[in-house]
Amino acid sequence: MNASFGIDHPLVAVHDIVQLRERLIAMGFNMTAIGKHPWGTSTSLAMFDGCLLEIMGIYDDTLIDEVPAGDFRFGRHVHAHLMQREGVALTALHSTDSQVDARQAQQAGFTPAGHLEFGRDVTLPDGQQDRTRTTLALLPDSRWPRLSFFLCQQHRPELIYVPQWLEHANSVYGICGVTIMAEPDSQEQLLEKFGALYGDSLAVSGGFQLETANGSLKILSRHSIEADLGKIPAAVLADNQPCIVGMDFRYANPDALNQHLLDSRMAFKEHSGTITLQHPEKTGNTFLRFHHLPRQ
Repeated sequence: MNASFGIDHPLVAVHDIVQLRERLIAMGFNMTAIGKHPWGTSTSLAMFDGCLLEIMGIYDDTLIDEVPAGDFRFGRHVHAHLMQREGVALTALHSTDSQVDARQAQQAGFTPAGHLEFGRDVTLPDGQQDRTRTTLALLPDSRWPRLSFFLCQQHRPELIYVPQWLEHANSVYGICGVTIMAEPDSQEQLLEKFGALYGDSLAVSGGFQLETANGSLKILSRHSIEADLGKIPAAVLADNQPCIVGMDFRYANPDALNQHLLDSRMAFKEHSGTITLQHPEKTGNTFLRFHHLPRQ
């Protein structure tokens, strides 16, 4: 299970959530039906033990100012970023106590904007109906809006991490890292921001790496990212601000993942058990990379 401040789920915002959901299903992900938030965003999830892959769209732009958290409006934030380009607009960090964790984040230099409470109706595999309860503590970043975060506390995790929902035909079973693109002139400031939360960093080619409770957070230059992952979409480069451009996942069965990627006709490259999807514009301007790490 994840712990506080571990990577929980970057929100990949796209114009056509139906198309991306179908593409992810073809790749072997077990995606939820498209749901709706009261602030105008639509959502579909691939759930893992303690974290998620979430894609998001806008289903009603007249609702984007509903349910504010202080001065922060979740729907408007996602809408504004999506109108600029597709990509990660917000990122959730795991929380075991949103009030305590928000205070710790504030001490580390983050700026809490407020809390949101919401739930969604679920039907469990045995047919029982229930309702989730979630608290979000918003941590927007006015300087680098695409590196805005929020703490996500699931009060009823047994309704989220249901064993049948955690199984994916491609054998992917969790997130193990994210990659932030940032040039050297902003890397030191970002290292200070995240270092206050995660502690010591490791110098790597093109930047830094920090360890969260659920995977690594890499802050790398464009050149290093392109050498490692591939060409960054023009829309991301035109945005000209630090942002998450890649997500790393764990998978258990190479044959299963390879077959589903071939069936989906998604181009990929493979090296020593690590599989990287090409053409990130097909997955919300976000590189998806998969590491062969057998379940323990």
